[in-house]
Amino acid sequence: MTASATHSAIHAVWNIESARLIAGVARIVRDVGLAEELAQDALVAALEQWPKEGVPENPGAWLMSAAKHRAINVLRRGKMLERKHEELGHEIDARQDRAVADLDAAIDDDVGDDLLRLVFTACHPVLSTEARVALTLRLLGGLATDEIARAFLVPEPTIAQRIVRAKRTLAEKGIPFEVPRGPELNTRLSSVLEVIYLIFNEGYSATAGDDLMRPALCEDALRLGRILAELAPEEPEVHGLVALMEINASRSPARTGPSGDPVLLLDQSRARWDQILIRRGLAALERAEALGGARGPYALQAAITACHARARTAAETDWARIASLYGELVELAPSPVVQLNRAVAVSMAQGPAAGLELVDALTSEPSLQSYHLLPSARADLLAKLGRLTEAGAEFERAASLTRNVRQRERLLARAAECRDESTRPEPR
Repeated sequence: MTASATHSAIHAVWNIESARLIAGVARIVRDVGLAEELAQDALVAALEQWPKEGVPENPGAWLMSAAKHRAINVLRRGKMLERKHEELGHEIDARQDRAVADLDAAIDDDVGDDLLRLVFTACHPVLSTEARVALTLRLLGGLATDEIARAFLVPEPTIAQRIVRAKRTLAEKGIPFEVPRGPELNTRLSSVLEVIYLIFNEGYSATAGDDLMRPALCEDALRLGRILAELAPEEPEVHGLVALMEINASRSPARTGPSGDPVLLLDQSRARWDQILIRRGLAALERAEALGGARGPYALQAAITACHARARTAAETDWARIASLYGELVELAPSPVVQLNRAVAVSMAQGPAAGLELVDALTSEPSLQSYHLLPSARADLLAKLGRLTEAGAEFERAASLTRNVRQRERLLARAAECRDESTRPEPR
């Protein structure tokens, strides 16, 4: 194998194994920042040795062994070894060799438990939302700092600072490397799900830039969601989130035209929807519902997307059920954005006038003043009611609020259409 091929193999293995390596080492050193450094030391060792000695038969195990020995050396050099003795239930005066043997066994325990601990640590509420997203993509998504910066259109130094501060905060606050228990579990789990969904949404509908979507972020979020579903199979909201992402992702191929212009849901070619992702999403929704109990916000949103996925044509969409599900969601997790979505569903089920009444009630909502989808939805309903001059003005306002080039172009085009139609002479 050539040197370049070996390097490619090493980086491929790293992309697959890095989260597992960091999680395994973090259990020993109890510091995710240090664990990442030790895992990367193992990567450097592979880059030095594999081109000379060849890629080992089990490259993941080789990297884990290299990272493990580096962790043990760190413990030997510092006072952490004594603390590890206590954690493992040994007397302080136990022989060092015995402690090292225990460490060897500890790192080889259930990898799933380690990964789950890493998920909950990276998404700890003590960190800001932006820091949680960056750290999760770094530790669990395997993305480099520059890749995260490009994905979110943020300067690379900003992302680097967020990651460094996040690791420092976790260390300074003494955040335990563990899966929370009891009442804390639900709070922490909601933080984990929020981070994964934020990553997905940024990929599905980019807040800024030239492209409507960033598919790589959707793929990262889906992978994280699927991993979490395997690690926490009894949590219905985990399956609900996976279902929501799978079904939404199924529409990605149909969401843009040949030139990258946005295609609205009702105008999309359903033949282009990914049926494999739809089946996966519906199966995940069934798992969430089979676990029983009241549906959570992610399961409810998944049920809404399932209505679209099950409809063979746009005309067959069960808008009355969608409006009802949004009504449940408003009761469970009230927010102006959910109310806006419900208003749109009501307009489809009962007519644009009914929807406009609900949208107008949201125009004074402070949190929606810079949300471009509010004037966009209002403009669409006004256009359907024939109030074209008002609709054009609302489309223009929506265009001024979005930072996404494709969305702005689409909204300005709709505004122009309204102006043209409003000035067209009435037929005699």
